[in-house]
Amino acid sequence: MTQDPARLAETLNADFGQLSPLDRLVKLREEVKGRIVFTTSLGLEDQMLTHLIFSNNIKIEVVTLDTGRLYPETYDVWRLSEEKYGKRIHAKYPKGEALENLIEEQGIDGFYYAKEFRLNCCGIRKVEPLGRALDGAAAWVTGLRGDQSQNRLSMTFVNYETQKSLIKANPLLDLSRDDIARFNADHGVPVNALHDKGFPSIGCAPCTRAIQPGEPERAGRWWWEDDTKRECGLHVPAATASSEVAGA
Repeated sequence: MTQDPARLAETLNADFGQLSPLDRLVKLREEVKGRIVFTTSLGLEDQMLTHLIFSNNIKIEVVTLDTGRLYPETYDVWRLSEEKYGKRIHAKYPKGEALENLIEEQGIDGFYYAKEFRLNCCGIRKVEPLGRALDGAAAWVTGLRGDQSQNRLSMTFVNYETQKSLIKANPLLDLSRDDIARFNADHGVPVNALHDKGFPSIGCAPCTRAIQPGEPERAGRWWWEDDTKRECGLHVPAATASSEVAGA
């Protein structure tokens, strides 16, 4: 019988609330037929998921999007994770010609001058490589937490993404940052040194800064933009993505 992914997503979403993050990953792997891909930014949340996947030999591919503009500390976490778990974190990179054309048109740091330029950069460095990472996958795992931003607060544990034609699962959605930090410390999980320097959320170096006391967790991402729903295009509803991430 052909698996109905939309109905399966509804069932998994209802079940996830009663399960631990590990049990959520195990159940996802048991129920989903086909490839499952976890895309990691190598941040605090994603390192917890990497630990759970690798330590329990769950057959979920772990992939990172190397934009070419990451902090050195992020590459350190990548290396330390591969050394600790003895497993490879696969990488997807921007397409060379598209990146060359982008820099020719808007300059090396053009994203500072217009939101359109920033979205173009995110589209080439992150959104398009993500498409290749998820090509042919039946499910996509992320490290999103509901309390990270207003946009993410409305997300569910599991949903079916019609635009990508796959199941999207957020196993850490109901956990707090402190929950995850405590787990990583207890299990010796490698974490990015920038987290201790005021960086709760870490992306590309030119587009991420430390936050000040009292600022929202994602205030350090694309801080020069005025709006409060700043995303790169990876985790926005289909309608928003199609209207905001032109060319992505």
